[in-house]
Amino acid sequence: MRHPVTLTILGTLAMAAILSLSSCSQPAMQEDGDVRQAARLEQDAFITHDGQHLPLSVWSPAEGEPRAVVLALHGFNDYRRAFAATAEDMSAGGVQVYAYDQRGFGGTADRGIWPGTDALVEDARAALVLLREAHPDTPVYLLGKSMGGAVAIGALTRQPEPEVDGAVLVAPAVWARRTMPWYQRAALWLGSRLAPGREVRGSGLGIRPTDNREMLREWSRDPMVIKGTRIDAVAGLANLMDEALDGIPRLGTESLILYGRNDEVVPRQPTCRMLSNLPSDPRNWRFALYEDGYHMLTRDLQGGVVRADITAWVLDRDATLPSGMEATNSPRREALCHVPPVPEMVHSG
Repeated sequence: MRHPVTLTILGTLAMAAILSLSSCSQPAMQEDGDVRQAARLEQDAFITHDGQHLPLSVWSPAEGEPRAVVLALHGFNDYRRAFAATAEDMSAGGVQVYAYDQRGFGGTADRGIWPGTDALVEDARAALVLLREAHPDTPVYLLGKSMGGAVAIGALTRQPEPEVDGAVLVAPAVWARRTMPWYQRAALWLGSRLAPGREVRGSGLGIRPTDNREMLREWSRDPMVIKGTRIDAVAGLANLMDEALDGIPRLGTESLILYGRNDEVVPRQPTCRMLSNLPSDPRNWRFALYEDGYHMLTRDLQGGVVRADITAWVLDRDATLPSGMEATNSPRREALCHVPPVPEMVHSG
């Protein structure tokens, strides 16, 4: 089973650009709506300041008040259902989880059209404010998976810093342009200018995003998951990843960062660049490296182990992770990142 569109699709863009010269179109990006209002949370939707209706799912503890609240941000081309298993496990432990379809994905308007970094980041910041107002006496956390991790970093490192108790970054998308090989940067530059509207797919690249084949089969058949991605959307994702990696030195929120050694979607080089650029105070962040983990960490065959770590940390940030996979300052982290340094490169787009 091959992964549909992932970050690795950048490697196919040069060919797509060449083949698309006869079908050029203009880059597209969503525009803010005409409505100006206070953002709000409804039972099944997050209504933004400009009137966007973002479908929302909420998982609540079966009994009693929540011990913690989590806002979960899904990955590229995915949608809120990505957190179903995670949220079910967390709610069983007393955590209330909110997940909405980010603009351009899932059940939102203008699906497939990139909404822009600012819109994604500011939506997350607004949702955090609403959750803090709704749960004034409960710890509030931000959880971001892949692209959602990049959005979370952007939300946490812009000023003013949001009032949040911690963040969980699951395989965060920090594959910024300056960490890409030259041919991928060149392909992205060409494709976004010559054929921005052409849809490309990641099938045939041999990328294995998870070892959970049954889950992946269901996921690839889910009509809410985007299968073909516009090249200008990939360029927009690269802009988001640029900001995320640039923001890492300013990440003052206490964070748990999770990564799988077998991740073929977000390479280890940019991940190690992220780790090396984190604030120097080790009390601000912890890192877990899953030896058998892939990119879809929480949905891998060992996903229950990862989900248990997330729940344990959210409920007690000083607790030892149940998996024993913490590698904040260990030889395992050094082994992961024992690669030649990635040279700084000028953006090509």
